[in-house]
Amino acid sequence: MLLNFERLGWLKYVLLGITLLTALFLLLPIIFIAALSFGSSQWLIFPPPGWTLKWYSDLLADPRWLSSAWTSFRIAAIVTVLSVLLGLVTSFGLVRGRFLFRKTLRALFLTPMILPVVVLAVALYAFFLKIGLNGTMTGFVISHLVLALPFSILSISNALERFDKSIEDAAVLCGASPLEAKIRVTLPAISHGIFSAAIFSFLTSWDEVVVAIFMSSPTLQTLPVKVWATLRQDLTPVVAAASTLLILLTVILMALFALVRKGLKS
Repeated sequence: MLLNFERLGWLKYVLLGITLLTALFLLLPIIFIAALSFGSSQWLIFPPPGWTLKWYSDLLADPRWLSSAWTSFRIAAIVTVLSVLLGLVTSFGLVRGRFLFRKTLRALFLTPMILPVVVLAVALYAFFLKIGLNGTMTGFVISHLVLALPFSILSISNALERFDKSIEDAAVLCGASPLEAKIRVTLPAISHGIFSAAIFSFLTSWDEVVVAIFMSSPTLQTLPVKVWATLRQDLTPVVAAASTLLILLTVILMALFALVRKGLKS
């Protein structure tokens, strides 16, 4: 028996209420963290007895926090570039290629997305320990690249599958070389997929903590690892300030992603 939604006008208000409650449930921890970062107490107390910007000034004045943030940014930037380049080449091979076990190979590339991160972290730690890459910038980049590359391949492959290859063929018929047609026709058409790959690759590396804990050393730590280590030693509001800035950067990048993608599609 079909429901008459015109007679059940109250149902949309129920669904709206459930949606708002779910959103509130998900956002409350973030709101609490942001509030604690402005609290005047030297401990993580909610509600804060007063308000101050002291913890942000302490965070920005501490060279250890700044060094960790700079390390995270460098690793994320390198991973983003490598992930987009490798993802672009791999996507062309998986989408345009005609060879045996193509679907199996694609599933293999996406395995890190479904594999438990701690299992992958232990495997990378054991392997890098044997070849001397543990605790190095190279080890960080490779391990984060393993995590970011599936997102890059997925984003670019989906954009490439939606692209009409006959447009590229028409450019070749008009005198362009195959490489020139890909650069001047195909790449601009799938730019939204490339941009998505870059954003998700950066965020995957920037926010990653499990693999980074295994890869870190006393002289090389990313910002999430620094947050984790500080939480284990001292519950200072500086941790809340660092977490708030991490969340803020993520929100800004996701908003930028939404705006740019909307502009590319329009």
